[in-house]
Amino acid sequence: MQRGLIEIYTGDGKGKTTAALGLALRAAGHGYAVAFYQFLKGPGTGEQISGPKLGWEMRQFATGRWFIDRAPDQAERDLVWQGYQAALRALAGKDLVVLDEISHVLNLGLLTREEMEALLDQKPPHVELVLTGRAMPSYVLDRADLITEMKAVKHPYGQGVPARQGIEY
Repeated sequence: MQRGLIEIYTGDGKGKTTAALGLALRAAGHGYAVAFYQFLKGPGTGEQISGPKLGWEMRQFATGRWFIDRAPDQAERDLVWQGYQAALRALAGKDLVVLDEISHVLNLGLLTREEMEALLDQKPPHVELVLTGRAMPSYVLDRADLITEMKAVKHPYGQGVPARQGIEY
């Protein structure tokens, strides 16, 4: 890759992970080495199954339990730290690195601003770094080359349709 950018997919709409997956698919098709790390979703996602079949390094650093009205436990904190260390290593050896739902980790204080900025500082010029999640912190947005905001206009959850296997996960 000639010049790697920092891309951010954020906003309250559906499609952030899906956009990152599409980019990873495209990059892998051109022979790029891909690392796709998830920081909120748990086991059983379609991408967890298909990514390795496509030659990606696909790892999840989360339990899959949502942080609604509760603090992350120590096991979740440990997983985030493992993911952070893996991301630092991936920056040194991959062409495309995706940190899916990283905004939640940052907003919950599971990684500090200094740790995230250190990761951004370590991105080699040729690596494409993709960060996803709602409410991406402004200090991360300031470092981005590309920001796409997904806007919720209508969503099936509002009509009582639960997440569907193969579509939402």
